[in-house]
Amino acid sequence: MPFEIVRNDITKMHVDAIVNAANNSLLGGGGVDGAIHRAAGPGLLAECRTLGGCETGEAKITMGYRLPARYVIHTVGPIWHGGAHGERELLAACYRNSLELAFAHNCETVAFPLISAGAYGYPKDQAMSVAVDTITKFLFEHDMMVYLVVFGHTEFLTGKKLFRDVQEYIDDVYAATHVKRNVERSREMLWQQDEAAALELDQRLGSAYSDSVMPDSSPMPAPSMAEPAMTMPDWEKMLKQTDEGFSAALLRLIDEKGMTDAQCYKRANVDRKLFSKIRSNPAYKPSKPTVFAFAVALELSLPETKSLLRKAGFALSHSSKFDIILEYFIERHYFNIFEINEVLFQFDMPLLGSGSNL
Repeated sequence: MPFEIVRNDITKMHVDAIVNAANNSLLGGGGVDGAIHRAAGPGLLAECRTLGGCETGEAKITMGYRLPARYVIHTVGPIWHGGAHGERELLAACYRNSLELAFAHNCETVAFPLISAGAYGYPKDQAMSVAVDTITKFLFEHDMMVYLVVFGHTEFLTGKKLFRDVQEYIDDVYAATHVKRNVERSREMLWQQDEAAALELDQRLGSAYSDSVMPDSSPMPAPSMAEPAMTMPDWEKMLKQTDEGFSAALLRLIDEKGMTDAQCYKRANVDRKLFSKIRSNPAYKPSKPTVFAFAVALELSLPETKSLLRKAGFALSHSSKFDIILEYFIERHYFNIFEINEVLFQFDMPLLGSGSNL
């Protein structure tokens, strides 16, 4: 762990290995394949001539030559023929076999292009889904930093229902926030000009936009004899939680959820070394994406998430598109961090976990 989607030129990635979306000959071609051969120089082609080609779905490894990467792993993706000819299985095999080869050569960092999504015609959103699914399954069993490198701003998710639903939610929240602000400004101006009219407006609005100036005069319901006695709160526990910092709160929540440390940081897409820093430093101050990453990993409710954010000195804000997107997923108990990151990537937002937002 972890896994990160980045916009970059794969030939400039300083990693142990980059993956080349090659053709069966392994002798170079267009797109990513051609770019890697040009950047690596003639030594790469000379070594590739000794490999005897490569079958679709398989992978072979060479040195990186002039590239910043130590190795190049060559894999051959499937050509898209409609999806009913084993394309998904072959594409998944490209990622899986490349990762296993990288692991066998002690690679700690690997960068992939989006295989088969160019000239081979694989639909980009489906190619992204296969890449994310396969890479994350591998990373739950292995410690490795994996990048999925996208060159330029390519639209992957705009046609998917999940993306459309999130966009609609963002629009609704922004619209509601805008209306609320306008109402509040109108109320303030009205109170300065006409208190009677302002009081009438507050009575009509009730608590739809803000606390009413009129107290609630409705009588309290009489207690039912059938209702159980109210249990007293654990004041000592509450005081301890009030004083605890982010690190202590996180470790407590991991215990309460019955998780191991490894299960938590892997589900949070967080590096083991970063988690060790958090565990060993009670005063650790994480970034907001890291807090959200642990909230998703622990499957916290929205109130629990807000509490964890406060421990780190943050608040949930409807003026932040990033916060609204996370609120959407947490409210709906949708805790697949890698699919959440796909959506965040499409919105040009910081990703959860990984190594870039400590």
